[in-house]
Amino acid sequence: MELKKNGTQPSQRAPAEHFTGTVRIDPLFQASPPGRAGGASVTFEPCARTDWHSHPLGQSLVVTAGCGLHQRWGGPIEELRPGDVVTVGPNEKHWHGASPTTAMTHIAIQESLDGKPVDWMEKVTDGQYGASRASTPKGA
Repeated sequence: MELKKNGTQPSQRAPAEHFTGTVRIDPLFQASPPGRAGGASVTFEPCARTDWHSHPLGQSLVVTAGCGLHQRWGGPIEELRPGDVVTVGPNEKHWHGASPTTAMTHIAIQESLDGKPVDWMEKVTDGQYGASRASTPKGA
């Protein structure tokens, strides 16, 4: 058994290479082999978001605070609120982040395949993200 005390793992700024805007990653856990699950608490400031990406074994997102957005490739932009859980299938192209006016925090859990938890793709353009403004209620 391993206990990681709150505050013992430093926060990290998400790399601009794979994120737009201000995003903080707080590591939660990384399983030791043969386990392959990892988790982090991720906070997106308003308008911040991931690039398009996929996970070889899928991902689960548990929204803990704020108002966020999520989109699967070819699907509608969906609003996320605390308590919502998003399950993304293996290799399903998607992005997620904060709404235009409100920060969002979620816990992200995924497994690694051959040591790789994510495949990064192209940036979510301002136009793609801006499509959320039509579907996000005022004051969100």
